[in-house]
Amino acid sequence: MAGELRITLKRSGIGRKQYFTKVLQGLGLTRLNQTVVRKDTPEIRGMINKVSHMVVVEE
Repeated sequence: MAGELRITLKRSGIGRKQYFTKVLQGLGLTRLNQTVVRKDTPEIRGMINKVSHMVVVEE
């Protein structure tokens, strides 16, 4: 797992539990359609799994 992941926020965190918005902030996602590049680590994968219904991930 040495690659990078492109993570794009596709659904807003507004109206969701605060937990989800905190996970999105931890990933660095603050605006809709914003894309961030993160290292492919187990920690980042776990965060993505928690908000998988809100983001799109590209290898």
